[in-house]
Amino acid sequence: MTTTSERNLRILLANERKEDLRALGDVLDHLGHEVTPFAVSVAEATELIAREDPDLAFVVLDGDDEHGLALIAETVSYASGPVLVSVRKAESPETIARAADMGIMGYVDSWAPDDLQGAIDVAVRRHREEQRLSEKVAQLESALDRRVIIERAKGILMERHRVGERAAFELLRDHARSSGRRVFDVAQTVLDGHALLPPN
Repeated sequence: MTTTSERNLRILLANERKEDLRALGDVLDHLGHEVTPFAVSVAEATELIAREDPDLAFVVLDGDDEHGLALIAETVSYASGPVLVSVRKAESPETIARAADMGIMGYVDSWAPDDLQGAIDVAVRRHREEQRLSEKVAQLESALDRRVIIERAKGILMERHRVGERAAFELLRDHARSSGRRVFDVAQTVLDGHALLPPN
């Protein structure tokens, strides 16, 4: 299976040193990406994320770990896309672990074009997969919530009309068909006390 590299992304760069950001920005520009204005402070990162809505963000760790970690925390919190960390100097394992706990999608310690593009490709794909999984979980939770409501409505009908579980469900289903609504919607009205369906 062949895959294509992610190109033409809007990328936010954040670090306390603009000269580093310019150097990284030049490499990303040559790779075909659009680099947003640079963020140096945490406040600038928040403002730029809100204004530019980047597809991906790079936070460069370059000596001041606490400032870099504050940028990571803010960027991960507000960015809609994945966040990568670029490491310019040797960083302690604790710093990288803290960054990972904050939700980064990866890190790269080289600014060679192929290395940067590889890290971007992995981060974007991981982020998309995470979004798909989140959507799937939300769908499953919604389906479970609907099932709980239908089961509770069936219980009310079973008690109210002294019928079995199957007959209670058929009451819900038949009422839904005749009124052009979903079984879940009819079940919700039963729970709300607005519809106590008569037995057939």
